[in-house]
Amino acid sequence: MTDSLHVSGLSTTLIADLKGRATAIAESSYSPYSKFRVGAAILLEAPGQPEPVIVTGCNVENSSFRLTTCAEQSAIATAVGLYGPEIQILAVAVANLNNAASMPCGACRQTILEFSNPETTWIFYPVEQGATAEATLAALLPAAFRLHQS
Repeated sequence: MTDSLHVSGLSTTLIADLKGRATAIAESSYSPYSKFRVGAAILLEAPGQPEPVIVTGCNVENSSFRLTTCAEQSAIATAVGLYGPEIQILAVAVANLNNAASMPCGACRQTILEFSNPETTWIFYPVEQGATAEATLAALLPAAFRLHQS
């Protein structure tokens, strides 16, 4: 049995694994206010790691809603904590346990941008009726803000 490649260059098995891990980590979500449980799985290249690694995170709400942390940002913070700021995000899968469309929010897109190449980083996210949409970060964030370091 051979595994087919997606247009992203990732295997369909790896994409399914990312989606499964995002769904599994959503179970750990702390969302007592909205009850909207979200998980994210990030495939990344990390310094010192010979192969890409997967890091997960879930949303963590706060009664002061502005202080809520999205699943994507949770996973990125974990990745930076584990591997340092030189990580390179290759793909992000988002899932929720509410069977709702759940594209990464603008703040998450901008955070993903900090650690990725928008032309080659793929985002997989749920849409209506249980389907999954996919796009490059460039397609989801066409007018990205970038501050060039000198």
